[in-house]
Amino acid sequence: MATVHNEANKGDIAKIVIMPGDPLRAKYIAETYLENVKLVNKIRNLYAYTGTYKNKEVTVMASGMGIPSMGIYSYELYKFYDVEEIIRIGTCGSFNKDIKIRDIILSQGAYSKTYFPKLLDNEMVDYVESDKELNEKIINTSKEKNINIKYGKTITSDVFDVYVDNKEEFENNYSDEYLSVEMEAFALFYVAKKFNKKASCLMTVVDSKYDTNVISSEERQTSLDEMITLALDSIL
Repeated sequence: MATVHNEANKGDIAKIVIMPGDPLRAKYIAETYLENVKLVNKIRNLYAYTGTYKNKEVTVMASGMGIPSMGIYSYELYKFYDVEEIIRIGTCGSFNKDIKIRDIILSQGAYSKTYFPKLLDNEMVDYVESDKELNEKIINTSKEKNINIKYGKTITSDVFDVYVDNKEEFENNYSDEYLSVEMEAFALFYVAKKFNKKASCLMTVVDSKYDTNVISSEERQTSLDEMITLALDSIL
């Protein structure tokens, strides 16, 4: 069964989905890490590929940017395609002094000032936890692979914080307990809770208030590859 946003038939999408924001990153992951790959969606260029990773069936699908886009695609994947688990993988910023460029962060939960829950379900919610069982799999896999990750809370913003006119005023909206700032996790976690499904979010830090180091495109890709393999190995 296709939707207006996804031309895949039911059965074309695996029960587990790895979800970057960028369609070209979805393409890169599929071509680099998966076998027996099939392109199952290209509507709006939000590519979805289904294949196998170490004999485990998985779909890699782009979410696009922001809460509305993630909200649509995660809703359809859980409700119409019977997806059980989604791991968002992406980049983030941080204004926490303990976080550095290239750190990998696993989100414990996401806080947002969005009206997404109110508009969708007439519910006022500003914080949603990710799935503890799925997080535990990722944490255990990181230990097995000797990958250092940070575990903590995430801010999901409706605006790209780099473009905010007054950074200090923006940061004053939040406490310093939050490790990362991004734009999709809250919607994913909220929709997963709505359908009693599992969701998690891994992020690589590419912008930090307290770490002004500029990394090369090669260094950035290496850091992202480490996060990608961590997500994929966690589904096995």
